[in-house]
Amino acid sequence: MPELPEVETIVRKLNAGLPVEKNYPAYPPLPGHTILAVQANWPRQIYPSVRALKKQLPGHRIEAITRRGKYLVFKLAFAPQLSLSQFLERGPGGEGYLLIHLKMSGRLDVVPASWPRSKHDHLVVGLDNNYELRFNDARKFGRVYLVNDVQQVVGQLGPEPLEAAFTLGAFRALVAGRSGALKPTLLDQTFIAGVGNIYADESLWRARLHPRRKLGALAPDEVAALYRSIRAALNDGIKHGGSTIDWVYPEGNYQKRLKVYGRAGQPCRRCRATIQRIVVGQRSTFICPHCQIEA
Repeated sequence: MPELPEVETIVRKLNAGLPVEKNYPAYPPLPGHTILAVQANWPRQIYPSVRALKKQLPGHRIEAITRRGKYLVFKLAFAPQLSLSQFLERGPGGEGYLLIHLKMSGRLDVVPASWPRSKHDHLVVGLDNNYELRFNDARKFGRVYLVNDVQQVVGQLGPEPLEAAFTLGAFRALVAGRSGALKPTLLDQTFIAGVGNIYADESLWRARLHPRRKLGALAPDEVAALYRSIRAALNDGIKHGGSTIDWVYPEGNYQKRLKVYGRAGQPCRRCRATIQRIVVGQRSTFICPHCQIEA
């Protein structure tokens, strides 16, 4: 599943456009372009409905693309005088947002409208420049939301770990009173938004913390180390375009720099001990048994 660095990389490419890269065609920035048509065959994955997307999105402009946790957030330009309920009933109305969560196998492609479509292109958004934004999802776990308030979807998410407001003091306050194991807590999106399996393992390795350690038992210097490590791992992932682990997300280069994730049987990049795979909270977890001691 794409995590914060992968989603952030996608957001930046959609905002900036893309020159010819690998086997992908060049495409212009999406903001400023108008949606002309929508095709969708995803009734269980789209909120409020496929009918709403097909009827209401055409004719409206993509103003900006941002990210909240693992969600892509498309800000859409609608006439301001109508609420979402009126918008859904009568047409354009209110400031709108299209949110997309890629889940396990989702991928967004921007390609010329003339390109053949895949059987897994379950949502196709036609633009005014003869390009299409296609949501390809072989497993159909992805989600699409049309709302007038982003908080309707992301209101329960924890803080963004790379924002300026996420200081060490803020992290200490977040940790206070928590007693769960480190790895499951980092994966809890209501604790911190955007961290998944890959970057949880990478953060814990950087901080020299075992994933089964209890959050409430960490010393102050360990809390500080974890805070710095989370931010460092995520920033490093973004710098290198995220991690390519399988066919779902082919653009990244950070997999070449991973310290523990997916490296069972290989030497630790810090101490040369053999990386081990264990299971924590029913999730595959990779550790260095020498650097990350379970106290």
